Amino acid sequence: MSVKTLEILEQLKSLTLGETTQLVKQIEATFNVDASTPTLIQFKKRDDQDEIEIVQTEFDVVLQSVPADKKIALLKVVRVLTGLGLKEAKAFVESVPKVVQAGLDKDAAAALKQQLEDAGAIVLIT
Repeated sequence: MSVKTLEILEQLKSLTLGETTQLVKQIEATFNVDASTPTLIQFKKRDDQDEIEIVQTEFDVVLQSVPADKKIALLKVVRVLTGLGLKEAKAFVESVPKVVQAGLDKDAAAALKQQLEDAGAIVLIT
């Protein structure tokens, strides 16, 4: 960290809770940002009861099975997607079910699933 950053950090440590709250509000207004922490849980009020809805934001693309007649085409796709060599890609395809990529957003996971299915694989998004 730079000296300037360390000085600012030390100044922030000396602020009271009220001063910190005001500072955050001023930063949000000045830079047009939202300092609230993103969360996977969204609260909704329904019929005077609180319900919790968990929203999945990260998805894993799992290669479930590979038909024997589509194996070569799928090897090519897996090599491109994972950066594996031929030997590693072959071992990967033969050891299904296997996670191809993890922690993707919904659109990226769907696109990856489509690529694998176009090559003949059976794919699951979890």
